Amino acid sequence: MNELELLREELLSCDDRLADALIDRFVVVEKIMAYKEQNGINILQPSQEERQKYKLNQKLDGNVHKKEIDDIYERVLYNSKKIQGRKLFNYNIVLIGFMGAGKSTISAYLKNAFAMDVVEMDQVIARQQGMSISEIFETYGEEYFRNLETQLLIDMQSKQNVIISCGGGVAMRERNVKEMKKNGKVVLLTADPQTILERVKDSDERPLLNGNKNVEFISNLMEQRREKYEAAADIIIQTDGKKVLDICEEIIQKLRS
Repeated sequence: MNELELLREELLSCDDRLADALIDRFVVVEKIMAYKEQNGINILQPSQEERQKYKLNQKLDGNVHKKEIDDIYERVLYNSKKIQGRKLFNYNIVLIGFMGAGKSTISAYLKNAFAMDVVEMDQVIARQQGMSISEIFETYGEEYFRNLETQLLIDMQSKQNVIISCGGGVAMRERNVKEMKKNGKVVLLTADPQTILERVKDSDERPLLNGNKNVEFISNLMEQRREKYEAAADIIIQTDGKKVLDICEEIIQKLRS
């Protein structure tokens, strides 16, 4: 066996050890998740992730291959999060609520925490139609838009472990709620009208609020929708005055219980 062949055998041995290390890591990830659940410990602990990255940076300080190892580590971390997400949620998480209740913010955080795919319904529909939501309303009317929402929910039934962030009016249709619940848990996010106004006042992508950006109009519209929102929800989360981390942890705990 010449020197090149010996080096190739050494490389195969490295790959074998790397595969074993990854298997061990993912098993430990599952054990940590099980321990947290059994002992009522918060699932989300971003400070621990930062601690792991800090220790790795210390170990790799000055290493010529630090950039490449960091790149690989980020992928390992991503897949570790995906394992956690699959263990927690073998169904879709469907976020409903009034515009500005925090659906997009919460879905973005959960996406990062568990490497889950996110479907922002308004964004998907706008992309499919090649126009903004406001333009769809103006061109084809609200009924056309609502039918698009229903079809998208039907399309999502082949998926699982996906976060679906619904537009404010999606849960008003009984048919939509039935489609959501076929493979999802429905999370209602709520907030006070004043909070909603603060969050949406600078947005032009809220057709129903155009010319009506005031607390009274928002309050009345929220009250009109409240009964159907609450009837659709598996759990209800108030978002006022809470950190995103705390809201997401509350969602996890309530869904698990």
